[in-house]
Amino acid sequence: VRSRRQRQMCIRDRIWIVTKYLVTAALIVLATELAKINDKLGAFIVALPIVTILAMIWLQIEGQPIQKIANHSWYTFWYVLPTLPMFLLFPAFLQKFHFWLALSLASLITLVIFTIFAYLLKQFGIDLFP
Repeated sequence: VRSRRQRQMCIRDRIWIVTKYLVTAALIVLATELAKINDKLGAFIVALPIVTILAMIWLQIEGQPIQKIANHSWYTFWYVLPTLPMFLLFPAFLQKFHFWLALSLASLITLVIFTIFAYLLKQFGIDLFP
């Protein structure tokens, strides 16, 4: 049988998780709505590392060690680099193929690029594979 304090903690934890979902989802919806109005503004908002910043804020609020937050930032940098070509590949593919095929091809090539990149970085002591 759980104590009253344990039940309160459980409710607080659930409220916190729902709050994180709502704030994060609201930012994604905002970016897509802005993209409908202005392509450049929508792309600019999405290009900002808002999700990464939110994740670091959530980790800090939840009392995670500073090293874990620093690692999150460090690995995010290395994970972003090999995904950048997708933003050039997708529009090029979109000119030749329908949306879903263009997205699938760009994603598949990005996965290949990431795998090669991660293998190369491992030679320098940076392990990106979870």
